Amino acid sequence: MTRSPQPTTPQVDADQSGTETLEPSPAVAEATELTASDIDREHRESLRRIAGLSTELDEITEVEYRKLRLERVVLAGVWTDGKAADAENSLAELAALAETAGSMVLEGLVQRRLRPDPATFIGSGKVDELRDVVQDTGADTVICDGELSASQLRNLEDRIKVKVVDRTMLILDIFAQHARSREGKAQVELAQLDYLSQRLRGWGSSLSRQAGGRAGGPGGGVGTRGPGETKLETDRRRIQARMAKLRRELAAMRTARETKRADRQRHAVPAVAIVGYTNAGKSSLLNRLTGAGVLVEDELFATLDPTVRRAQASDGRVYTFTDTVGFVRHLPHELVESFRSTLEEVAEANVLVHVVDGSHPDPESQLAAVREVLADVGAADVPEIVAVNKIDAAEPGVIERLLRTEPHAVAVSARRGRGIDELRETIERDLPRPPVQIEALVPYDRGELVSKVHSTGEILSVEHDVAGTRICARVPEQLAAALDPYATT
Repeated sequence: MTRSPQPTTPQVDADQSGTETLEPSPAVAEATELTASDIDREHRESLRRIAGLSTELDEITEVEYRKLRLERVVLAGVWTDGKAADAENSLAELAALAETAGSMVLEGLVQRRLRPDPATFIGSGKVDELRDVVQDTGADTVICDGELSASQLRNLEDRIKVKVVDRTMLILDIFAQHARSREGKAQVELAQLDYLSQRLRGWGSSLSRQAGGRAGGPGGGVGTRGPGETKLETDRRRIQARMAKLRRELAAMRTARETKRADRQRHAVPAVAIVGYTNAGKSSLLNRLTGAGVLVEDELFATLDPTVRRAQASDGRVYTFTDTVGFVRHLPHELVESFRSTLEEVAEANVLVHVVDGSHPDPESQLAAVREVLADVGAADVPEIVAVNKIDAAEPGVIERLLRTEPHAVAVSARRGRGIDELRETIERDLPRPPVQIEALVPYDRGELVSKVHSTGEILSVEHDVAGTRICARVPEQLAAALDPYATT
């Protein structure tokens, strides 16, 4: 977390070799009881500001509007390992998530620790500094870059005196805003209830509990004695009942989805799933490849409900594209479980088009985060094509590095249309070939069979004789059985 240096904080300077050196301030120099290790530890564990995270508002009208409409938030993160740039990228992503949820970011703070504090997430001694930042900026919410336990949430709220939200709760809130279909809303609600069930607690004096029997004692007074603390159990039971109902509804929706998928498989229609990090440009790429016209917005998790569109290869074969929900680092496991029926579309696909944002500061980490989720849903072995998107805004050296490290990759710009033809050709080459090769003379009154060969098979040669259409093609097994009476070999 970032914070202005206090008068007693050592100054950090860099010499000409680039090495950081600590120069104690006069106040520290006079404090002879502090050793060099104490000073170094104090500097390393201090809260430090991350520059460039504040939401930029230019017009006065926009400032006034957002001041009334948006939550004013301060971000707080704990940097446990990796480089400082990794911590800053993570907090920058958290800022983008907060803005997508409808918040105005005022400040971003990160603290270097070996591990998050079990009681307060950040160091207990730094909570007061965070509270001062919140009071100085007028923030009404603190968003922590991690998943907090119920005790950490309670302790931070008690000491900072504003609402505290963790990364998981923030992502769930964005999903709730963007869910449109009945299935999407049910999946998000199930994930929210799963998260809430593990963090039930009292939210202020309005929900204070009664003490059981005489446990209230004479100091409690009238109204404090009763059946005991039963409200948590009641809430938990109601949540579990609602979750069970949602699971039944999702199971019924899953049956309908499996029926559609089985129909496509029966007709041997190959499936291509577009996956990738959130806001990498998956929907834009789908529009460019198929003219689907799906929603495209420059924000995180704009697409939640999968979109299936029909496409046709250059040789006439029909296949489908599926646009899926975007992934993110530390995607809440509640979401993975709730969206498992939707993500099964990915596991059942024949080819994955993995879209990565070439203009992102760390595209390799995005690739790793998506592949981790793909492994969770059983799609790790599906053939993958990496589409390095946004090359018009990326550094050429980054694109070259990605194409070198990812051997089966294509550089594209969904916005400008660059590389789309090469990507389409790569997809068509990777589509599974029909298993059966057949030569047949199909009568003209069975033209529907020839049409099916064109749509689901791979044409090798076609001739028109007096008796009918002489065709040589690779076709699915079901179609091969229908053509068998007319086979010539």
